[in-house]
Amino acid sequence: MPTLRKLACLAAALLVFCGIRAQTDNDPGTMIVTALRDQQFDTALHLLDTALKDFPRNARLWTMQGVAYLGEGRKTEALASFRHALKISPDDILALEKAAQIEYDAGDPDGIPLLEHLLRLRPDDRTSDGMLAVLQYQQGNCAAAVDHFEKAATLFDSQLPGLHAYGTCLMRLKRFDKAADVFDRGLALNAGDSRERQVVASVELLAHQPERAIATLDPLLRAGQNGQALELASAAYEGLHDTEKAVEALRQAILLDPQNVSLYVDFAALSASHQSFQVGIDAVNDGINLRPNAAPLYFARGVLYVQLAQYEKAQTDFEKAYELDPSESLSVAAQGLAAAQQNDLGTALAGIQEKLERRPSDPLLLYMQADILLEQGAEPSTPDFETAMRAAKRAVELRPSLGPAHGVLAKLYLKSGLNADAAIQCRRAIEIDPKNQAAVYHLIQALRKSNKQAEIPSLLKQLAALRQQATQDEREQYRYKLVEGESQTR
Repeated sequence: MPTLRKLACLAAALLVFCGIRAQTDNDPGTMIVTALRDQQFDTALHLLDTALKDFPRNARLWTMQGVAYLGEGRKTEALASFRHALKISPDDILALEKAAQIEYDAGDPDGIPLLEHLLRLRPDDRTSDGMLAVLQYQQGNCAAAVDHFEKAATLFDSQLPGLHAYGTCLMRLKRFDKAADVFDRGLALNAGDSRERQVVASVELLAHQPERAIATLDPLLRAGQNGQALELASAAYEGLHDTEKAVEALRQAILLDPQNVSLYVDFAALSASHQSFQVGIDAVNDGINLRPNAAPLYFARGVLYVQLAQYEKAQTDFEKAYELDPSESLSVAAQGLAAAQQNDLGTALAGIQEKLERRPSDPLLLYMQADILLEQGAEPSTPDFETAMRAAKRAVELRPSLGPAHGVLAKLYLKSGLNADAAIQCRRAIEIDPKNQAAVYHLIQALRKSNKQAEIPSLLKQLAALRQQATQDEREQYRYKLVEGESQTR
């Protein structure tokens, strides 16, 4: 942030040319100060080398050496000099300021304790508050950052990256109302940026301020041709209970971007909210015609079929969705590990098995081993399948509360034709996590294969409700990601 650096440099210069003069009465000292003032840094360093040999415990000389190194652009040596000065004199304001500035410019968290020390010495130092806020934000410590952002608010009025950082921290703390105000200040600096407007509108929707979001989006809506703005506007209109405009905005967005799966899913959710199930199905059918391999569309249509009590069609759609999106069967922990291995399940499995050699009774590792073997296509009567079965059984034995392990064991039982056992494991997984969509879906499968149809309609309704809630959560997460993606300090 240029403003912060200018203020810090001005303060540092005043201290150098005032504080140092007061302590330097002999000719060599005067010559050092003069050299620094005249930006003759090489001369200053030569004089300081001699002076420090005579007075190695003089903190001010070390600080001056740091200033001279800075003048030559040698930040590493400058930082070492300032830190040496602070070992001798921990409260040396100039050394603290300069060292903190170097660490701040590098985005180094080592600057945090230096700035905290400065604020203990000078509680009203807004520049230090601003720098500390940014460093804390960069470390993901928003709880600490927000207080400093607030204190240094005026320093960020013209700093868009700083406002983005402040607003993002407020978002992470779920202080959406305040975040909307901060992002609005950012929009004032960048009013012509359509992406910036969409970010602000997203925050306002998360803050449940739909009327304000419409006002923010108005320039984009009047200009037309912006599908994402129309999608946000639809949510805002619905928040204002103006369903007609919400529907019209989504229809326009679909016309502009007919390949966008999320628009059809939004339309399905809107239709379901207003009991217009067939209208929603018709819209999703259009999407499926264009994107026949998009799992979310089959999930969305399945939810609508449930509302119409067309359970066989719903079940077919849910099965198609799970077929198209195998990641639905791979649990959270295994997905994370697979992602870490760049989705190379073989490498991920090798890593798990290596760890199991050291910790053979680790339930989480056992469950992940079973999950990945199943994901790799292990079939009954094969060694991999038997290994997966043993691992899943052992995992639930060691930790009965591990819901995903029950889910994996249920899938293994289903593949083995042990439908009653699969149903038991599904029910246990649902008891542990009532939002476990996969467990509900597999329970439906187990009951159908056991010719126990009575419970299936109610389970399909449960699955549809879970999917609707998940869709709503995904929309909220999408809005947050829109903000997060545009809010990095640069």
